[in-house]
Amino acid sequence: MKATAIILAAGIGKRMKSNCPKQYLALGGMPILTRTLTAFDDHPEVSAIVLVAADKDMSFISSSVLAETAWKTNIILTAGGLRRQDSVLEGLKAARALTDDDDIVLVHDGVRPFVDRGLITACIVGAAETGACIPAVPASDTLKQVDGRDMVASTVSRETIRLVQTPQAFLFKLLREGFEQVVKQNLSVTDDAGVIEAMGLPVKIVPGNPMNIKITTPQDLTIAEAILGIGLP
Repeated sequence: MKATAIILAAGIGKRMKSNCPKQYLALGGMPILTRTLTAFDDHPEVSAIVLVAADKDMSFISSSVLAETAWKTNIILTAGGLRRQDSVLEGLKAARALTDDDDIVLVHDGVRPFVDRGLITACIVGAAETGACIPAVPASDTLKQVDGRDMVASTVSRETIRLVQTPQAFLFKLLREGFEQVVKQNLSVTDDAGVIEAMGLPVKIVPGNPMNIKITTPQDLTIAEAILGIGLP
């Protein structure tokens, strides 16, 4: 089944404490974002990639992130918005000319460079079956709910808790209509599955990959370098 990937790279990355946005930092001699794009460019079912970035970065991306790789997939650059959900909406608009309603659209964080082919495939298959599919891993730590004074209010069972990753996959028409409702109702969502949940529709979960980390802090970058060093994933 044909899929279009929307890669989100419009953030400024305050937590990285770097003058350079985190998605452009080098990881093993290559920008993090280039590694992320390569994972989708190499996937046989991904027919197009929409790269959503800050408008001011377009020239840099063309001359640096995209310039040194012979891409197999059509990559479209489009400017993002202030919030993540605004950037996804801009990505959906750009994908409209490339994607049929019954195709799959994958939304992925530009700073998750270790996403592997098997996980992308599982998300595509899950979305084709149910309309919406996200990867997640079980919570391994004990979870505490706290009050406004940072005092423990209760212990939360981790048996039904999952830590969500990307890519999140959807039928294109479903996600597009969902975001139209988000805009119409002025809702705020923290991930794309939240759009589908707001519509009262089911979201399938498939097992995520613990190595599929999101690089947001200097510590994450150190972990990513270690993952790369041992040849994972």
